[in-house]
Amino acid sequence: MPSSLHEALIEIFRQRPSLAAELLDDVLGMRVPAHEQARAEPGDLNDLAPTEYRADAVVVPTAAQTTTAQTPVLGVVVEVQLRRDQDKRWSWPVYLATLRARLRCPTVLLVVCVDAAVAAWCAAPVELGHPGSRLTPLVLGPHQVPVVTDPAAAVAVPELSVLSAMAHGARPDRHDVLDALLSALASIDPDRALLYSDVVLAALPTAAQRYLEALMTTGTYEYQSEFARRHRAQGRAEGKAEGEANAVLAVLEARGLAVSDAARARVGECTDLDQLDVWVRRAAIASSADDLFA
Repeated sequence: MPSSLHEALIEIFRQRPSLAAELLDDVLGMRVPAHEQARAEPGDLNDLAPTEYRADAVVVPTAAQTTTAQTPVLGVVVEVQLRRDQDKRWSWPVYLATLRARLRCPTVLLVVCVDAAVAAWCAAPVELGHPGSRLTPLVLGPHQVPVVTDPAAAVAVPELSVLSAMAHGARPDRHDVLDALLSALASIDPDRALLYSDVVLAALPTAAQRYLEALMTTGTYEYQSEFARRHRAQGRAEGKAEGEANAVLAVLEARGLAVSDAARARVGECTDLDQLDVWVRRAAIASSADDLFA
């Protein structure tokens, strides 16, 4: 059964079909035919036999033929692959051939992986048996995903910022990557922001998770979404003061700042919500834990 991470990654391409063409052209170096728009289509790719074939997503860049008709110029089968699956080497060629017959245009396979080892496995050519025929998947692994740290660029293409945060959230400059993601999430509707934040959190290491959660929860950034409200409510259920104190420590630790036992005790023992709120905001910019109390 597909995982929630698998389904969320697929939804990114359904939400922004043009992302597939952008990744193929700008990142993987494939010349995508000129087109005006891209549409998402059902992933059902059945042949005449009773076997059912279903791709994760299908994206079709189109060009205007008339004022009322759009002609497909390329068919893109998007597959999200979280682990090795030998059966895919048999089904991927079927996807492409069936979509090519349906659309009457060239087709390509774009495989998205969050794990570098799985990406390397997916990139291996698939020998089709006919002389000279092989399928070499176009693979977007973590090393191929651009690093998005510019908030304006993240707002322009939020989905690319999501992929960037998933791929590079463990880098030394992860704060810039995640800060840019926050700008992207604040620019889209709350439901989509909730989906994207959840899929990023599922892929991040613990330190980066805590940094991102702390920023969203404490309001250090102007991020108003269901995610923030949900975690604020959770903090209230745990106890307002305790939740705020935990947020202060989480921000400091996520930023890599050492917290002494004395500082940890002072924060943990504080029950003044106004004081804790001040410390939360200072934690986001402090050079050391002692700066909280200056």
